[in-house]
Amino acid sequence: MTRKKLWVGGLALILALVLTSVAYGALGDRLLSKGSNGPEVTELQKRLAQLGYPVGSLDGKFGSQTQTAVRKFQQDHGLKVDGLAGTATITELKRLTSESTTASGKLVGSKNVDINLLARCVSAEARGEPYKGQVAVAAVILNRIKDPAFPNTVADIIYQPRAFSSVDDGQINLPPTASAIKAAQEAANGSDPSQGALFFFNPAKTKNKYIWSRPQILQIGNHIFTR
Repeated sequence: MTRKKLWVGGLALILALVLTSVAYGALGDRLLSKGSNGPEVTELQKRLAQLGYPVGSLDGKFGSQTQTAVRKFQQDHGLKVDGLAGTATITELKRLTSESTTASGKLVGSKNVDINLLARCVSAEARGEPYKGQVAVAAVILNRIKDPAFPNTVADIIYQPRAFSSVDDGQINLPPTASAIKAAQEAANGSDPSQGALFFFNPAKTKNKYIWSRPQILQIGNHIFTR
């Protein structure tokens, strides 16, 4: 075989591997099971957590907590309960977490917002805050969708590493309060008491220099809202 043929053959193989890695960059259809790891597992964990199934840290490692979450998801949705994320499980998970098809969604600009997930975050982050403050917290998340510095879906914003303490401590998985649901819907309808804020924090609970350095807009309840 000539060098030219070897070079062409090698190039074709590299291209095939690159295309394969791109195809599986998000949640693909290959079987995921205990011991699997990588970006597909991270996406699996994120979607399970989005639906309220605790998976622990979104670390891309299919461990016992992720397996338990998969089994519970399968049980709740009439699937074979084997703890394996196969084609049927992944297809159903995609269907329920697709922001473009969710029945509970609300169109904001060109994005369809998962109201339930937004409400869960509001409930976890602003429980006990004035209703206006809860709407403002929801608005902050929606404001980030419009900003190119942030991810462009509610799920990716909420599950961005270290973005919200409620994800780290598991509070995001609790059912939302009625006021949080109402606040999420109001924000999705265009209300923004935060006046365009991209961040919020409780001054009594944070010493983070970066968040304190942001231009402050106003305070509602215990939260300061900043750009």
